[in-house]
Amino acid sequence: MPQRQQVTVDVHVILERGDDVLLCLRQGTGYRDGWFCLPSGHLEEGETVIDCAVRETHEEVGVHVDPAALRPATVLHHLNPEGQPRIGFFFATTQWTGTIVNAEPHKCAAVEWFPAHRLPENTVPYTIAGLRHYHRNQGIGTHGWPTRPGN
Repeated sequence: MPQRQQVTVDVHVILERGDDVLLCLRQGTGYRDGWFCLPSGHLEEGETVIDCAVRETHEEVGVHVDPAALRPATVLHHLNPEGQPRIGFFFATTQWTGTIVNAEPHKCAAVEWFPAHRLPENTVPYTIAGLRHYHRNQGIGTHGWPTRPGN
């Protein structure tokens, strides 16, 4: 009998300012350091994905997002290069309170705005996939999985 798939749940927040999105430059994390990603993090035990989005946004970029201001953007079933499956919930918002800052300088070298359709070459592919799905109004999708015959 096949084993049930165990997945890590990631939550990403797309902060939008006009056509721009906010990205964080990873450093000191041991994973994809030197690459840009959205404010994001892992779901903690007992936490909802919405609570996680609010928490991670505040922890990483110092702003407060009202849960009611979060719009579902997309969901990705992602297989990372190490072969570990993940589920990524992506939320979008244009509303927050406070000033955006690099609130985790030990994990982030910079926070910067970029045009959503012209991301830096060193943007994490998972981030790119989530933003593409969102901008194409694809509510759910996959990323990183091998293509199977007939798909």
